Amino acid sequence: MSNVEARSEVVDCIVGGDHDPEHVQLIEPKDVTLGDADALRVRRTLPSLRRSFVGAWCFVDHYGPERGVCMDVPPHPHTGLQTVSWLFEGEIEHRDSGGVHSMVRPGEVNLMTSGYGIAHSEVSTPGRDLLHGVQLWVVLPEASSDLVREFQHHVPEVWDAEGVRARLLVGRLEDAVSPVRTETPLLGAEVVLAPGTTWELAVDPGFEHGVLVDTGHVDVDGVRLDSTVLGVRDAGQDSLRLSNPTDAPARIMLLGGEPFEEGVVMWWNFIGRSHDDIVRLREEWNAAPDDRFGRVPGYRGPVPRLEAPPLPSGLTLKRRFRRGRQ
Repeated sequence: MSNVEARSEVVDCIVGGDHDPEHVQLIEPKDVTLGDADALRVRRTLPSLRRSFVGAWCFVDHYGPERGVCMDVPPHPHTGLQTVSWLFEGEIEHRDSGGVHSMVRPGEVNLMTSGYGIAHSEVSTPGRDLLHGVQLWVVLPEASSDLVREFQHHVPEVWDAEGVRARLLVGRLEDAVSPVRTETPLLGAEVVLAPGTTWELAVDPGFEHGVLVDTGHVDVDGVRLDSTVLGVRDAGQDSLRLSNPTDAPARIMLLGGEPFEEGVVMWWNFIGRSHDDIVRLREEWNAAPDDRFGRVPGYRGPVPRLEAPPLPSGLTLKRRFRRGRQ
């Protein structure tokens, strides 16, 4: 799933100076409906008014468990980013203009590189009406923003430690290394903590880290995170302490990466470097989508593709930075 809001609002993410690396910043989710009132609802923690990135992770949607809600997202565009799809439950059919037809299933990571431009569709499969997972975006650095479109699929093995079960999407976790390629150093993993478990893991001190709680309650370096909340810690520490103080398993998504220092303009499903970039991308998609973004074969939904919504009248989209905006 992508950003299919019919009215794509401008979010000015104004962030002050770096936090103390021992401080855990708490980001509450924003509720977003993807389409009509009865469409799938998601909880969005990035981007927020308080933070733009965790490493190069720039978009975090968390949804479900939802039963009886069908996802049917018609072909829509992306530029300048990679999408990372991860399901806990359910099944989604993916088609894109690179000719890829693949299923998104629990425990299997799909990473799509838009680069210069890609279009794709996402549809729940018949008979699998339960949806529960996350949709993540990674901003591409400017030097890689015009890459050729690409799709990577990987089924990570379960990494076991005492009271800890993890699946590594990207990057490195302890002695596990993911083969999925990214353009900036990243970490992405699903972690399940058994009741009463405390796990102190070694992490790269040059990484920012985010912990999104899916189920249960988790303490991050002694700070309580409730379900659906994203806790973020800035770079500077070489370990991360995760505790499940409850009598039920707790599941989190662990995200990390080197601080992303470039400024970007992120609007709807486009990432560019200026307001003019976004104006041009919107016009190209609405006027001649096949020229840049390609055609999505095999999609048979109610509309052939999504139109990009109008840009906010009278406003110039500003670049967002890790430390504020310009």
